[in-house]
Amino acid sequence: MARYYDLHPDNPQPRVLRQIVDLLRADGVIAYPTDSCYALGCRLDNRAGVERIRGIRRLDARHPFTLVCADFAQLGQFVKLSNAVFRQVKAAIPGSWTFILPATPEVPRRLQDPRRRVVGVRVPKHTVTQALLAELGEPLLSSTLLLPGEEEPLTQGWEIKERLDHVVDAVVDAGDCGLEPTTVVDLSGPEPEILRRGAADPSRFE
Repeated sequence: MARYYDLHPDNPQPRVLRQIVDLLRADGVIAYPTDSCYALGCRLDNRAGVERIRGIRRLDARHPFTLVCADFAQLGQFVKLSNAVFRQVKAAIPGSWTFILPATPEVPRRLQDPRRRVVGVRVPKHTVTQALLAELGEPLLSSTLLLPGEEEPLTQGWEIKERLDHVVDAVVDAGDCGLEPTTVVDLSGPEPEILRRGAADPSRFE
């Protein structure tokens, strides 16, 4: 049975944050809010957790995960940035963006696109997500909480608890965080390519 953590959306309780992070460090899988939908998350080196998330969403081995980072400095440990891309990304974050970029050796091969050695990264603008990342001290490996056969992600913590009670270790509820996913931009090539239009206005990359 999943633990249920009710966090204040603007001032998340430090004691509760520590409990969630302890669970993540014990190889737990959580459902948590971001600035673009709820997500499923675990630590980067939690291989079993990755497979559990794939199972919940019925994803094949090729489906990409996103590294959710606390800030630009942390993001820079996991992706390679040219000077031009550096300026573009730094100007856009934090926010509802996912950027596809060349991965550094810090990213396990199993999490990279096998053909191009790229990975998706984002820095969310969400108080609870940021507090979790600060307490954890490393990125969360994440996937949008969109269940098989459904067109929209789950948005209510209580419903997530009811439906995923026996397949995740915790549900972090900080209120509704919307239905619109991130805008995905591939910056790994010579020109930006918008792969998905979402919550962030992609005009700056067009």
